[in-house]
Amino acid sequence: MLITDYLYESVESIWEAYLDHDFLKDMGNGTLCKEKFKNYLIQDYLYLKEYAKVYAMALVKCENINQMKFCQSSINGILEDESATHIWYLKNFGEKIEELENYKIKEANENYTSYMKSIALTGDLIDTMVSVLPCAWSYYYIGKNLKEIYKENLEENFYKNWIDSYSCKEYEQVAKSSIDFVNELCKNIDENKKEKLKDIFIKASIHEMRFWDMAYEEIK
Repeated sequence: MLITDYLYESVESIWEAYLDHDFLKDMGNGTLCKEKFKNYLIQDYLYLKEYAKVYAMALVKCENINQMKFCQSSINGILEDESATHIWYLKNFGEKIEELENYKIKEANENYTSYMKSIALTGDLIDTMVSVLPCAWSYYYIGKNLKEIYKENLEENFYKNWIDSYSCKEYEQVAKSSIDFVNELCKNIDENKKEKLKDIFIKASIHEMRFWDMAYEEIK
């Protein structure tokens, strides 16, 4: 069994619960409060900045050029490609992109990014890559499922661009590349390492759920 199959089995119920989350169901139905979505995008924009730093920290732990190229490509993809959808929506909301970093990062967001950075500081390259894996992989999982579940409701849906961006072939390849990279790194790990990675993966997946919880909080 591939390590990623083992990891997925450990969080399958958590990931299924993502699809039942009110934030994502409302997005699929097109009924999500736009102010909540805007606030989510701002927090996710701040998240991506810290997420890219984890890959930068991982780059230092790389043992060869191919591993370094993967981390470098991931950083570029996060800062350029993935941020593009956020910027498109936020500009339409009237936000000034150059001022987004002035917003305060919320507790659930900070807890998640701090968790990944702590793994990157104390663990090896494999630990670090497993800590970031739920992000890209679960977003593709969510995007793909939202597109299928709500396909009859997407044409006039305000959130269609977001759903499309995380369900498209290009993003599928982003997720697959991360999965393949982890599988390659983990070819010769022992059972103790597998259990450690499972714990990291579960905790990161729980942080993903808390991020959705944060996104759906009532607007103060």
